[in-house]
Amino acid sequence: MVGRSSLPDGALFLGLDSSTQSVKATVLNNELIIVASETVNFDSELPHYKTEGGVYRDPSDDGRIFSPTIMWVEALELLLEKLKPKIDFSKVVAVSGSGQQHGSVYWKKGSQAVLSSLDPSKSLMSQLKDAFSTMDSPIWMDSSTTKQCREIENAVGGALELSKLTGSRAYERFTGPQIRKIYQAEPQIYENTERISLVSSFMASILVGCYASIDETDGAGMNLMDINKKTWSKTVLEATAPVLEEKLGNLAPAYATAGLISPYFVERHQFDKNCLVIQWSGDNPNSLAGLTLNTPGDLAISLGTSDTVFGITAEAKPSLEGHVFPNPVEPDGYMVMLCYKNGSLTREDVRNQCAEKSWDVFNNYLEKTTPLNGGKLGFYYKDHEILPPLPVGFHRYIVENFNDASADNLTEREVQEFDAPSEVRAIIEGQMLSMRGHAERFGMPNPPKRIIATGGASSNDSILKSIAQIFGCPVFTVERPDSASLGAALRAAHGWLCNKEGGFVPISCMYMGNLENTSLGAKLAVPAPRDGEDREFLKKYTLLMKKRMEIEGRLVEKIGRA
Repeated sequence: MVGRSSLPDGALFLGLDSSTQSVKATVLNNELIIVASETVNFDSELPHYKTEGGVYRDPSDDGRIFSPTIMWVEALELLLEKLKPKIDFSKVVAVSGSGQQHGSVYWKKGSQAVLSSLDPSKSLMSQLKDAFSTMDSPIWMDSSTTKQCREIENAVGGALELSKLTGSRAYERFTGPQIRKIYQAEPQIYENTERISLVSSFMASILVGCYASIDETDGAGMNLMDINKKTWSKTVLEATAPVLEEKLGNLAPAYATAGLISPYFVERHQFDKNCLVIQWSGDNPNSLAGLTLNTPGDLAISLGTSDTVFGITAEAKPSLEGHVFPNPVEPDGYMVMLCYKNGSLTREDVRNQCAEKSWDVFNNYLEKTTPLNGGKLGFYYKDHEILPPLPVGFHRYIVENFNDASADNLTEREVQEFDAPSEVRAIIEGQMLSMRGHAERFGMPNPPKRIIATGGASSNDSILKSIAQIFGCPVFTVERPDSASLGAALRAAHGWLCNKEGGFVPISCMYMGNLENTSLGAKLAVPAPRDGEDREFLKKYTLLMKKRMEIEGRLVEKIGRA
């Protein structure tokens, strides 16, 4: 029987995660136990790039947010140097990775030759610094392509048609609209581009020493791939930019092998020459793998630079909001996802302004304010939001006659500010109410059987308690909040196994019946609401959620981008 015991004794599996603010590594052994991890933070460890939160914001182009491509190369080198004393690279039999979704890299003509002949006596950075037709990589936080989104939607018969075709309507951060903007605004860059990679396939390309394919799951975050056929959609390619297919290359399943590790890493870092590089994928798909999310009634909430809600489903039913991607570890299934741009950085802003720049003070405020916050509802958009499509701005309301109300007779009044403790509770409750409202509208389970929380803020007990109260279900957490690099390491082991067996094998065979003895098990953090008071809170949160969705709808009508 194929399973964990099929992984060779002493073997290591390396998972890398190239995210917005850092690169991370997680190493699993053949028992699927974490044996090492490491992080490089862009702002603090590579300060010469002068990024803030790993990104640049263009003051002259509203909503344009990007990162320096070469910074990711230097960060990978530094990460491997930091990891070297902790593990023996020669025992790594497979490596895979996770990249922030939607971000894109533009290799200039002739770069394939550079990639395939890297000199191990020189740094990656010195050899790749001139390999790009633009040094700026547009990333998922960018919202400067509204015009291109509408053009692509109109060309294929509307937003819903595009969603049915690709799994999502056109979103500003998606790679297709970003490519179209470059083609229109900087045609010389587009013309000089030999290959367009996602962040995931870019990092994989460095490791294999040639252009790696985009995987089908991350490829679904581009508005370019036919979600059912898992091939590039000629209709959308033509609506985006000319000769695009040859610049994108082929698609590959997420469990496939991208190639053997490049001789550069064998000689410079002593990797084994037979070490496999498994296709990289996006950060949310890797989190889905790392959380072992394989039951349709479960949801995951990731609280990071972006906040996401995701689950799995057997069939693709795209709509006008949310996203459908192929499941990265189950070829016949799909993952469904909602994404919020205003995550941890926006929470940090409120912490800095209202809680003396201290998470302890922030949590104390959260604990001492009562659930429901006296009917105070806040909308906090430090950056242009994705869901709902609202511009930068802050909106605060107090819902009146809350104690003896039904959904029909709730009224609200807008206010300029809340006191500090109420502001803290409002940003947490507001995000969770929005997640619940949109998840239900998108057809996700209601209530979920359980929620698995991950990402930096999932280590915050006060936030987890709010999630349980608002969704009305138990909340679990995993051993490590960085589930994307853990998922990448697990996918490295899974890809190695698929390669050995000559085809796909279910990922669950590696941990089924033994999850609690690995680093993958989830532990109960907050039980489901049970007593009378909790159930009363849940009822009132349901009313508050409906009121919030109603106010949000009016805001979108009045000032929304869509």
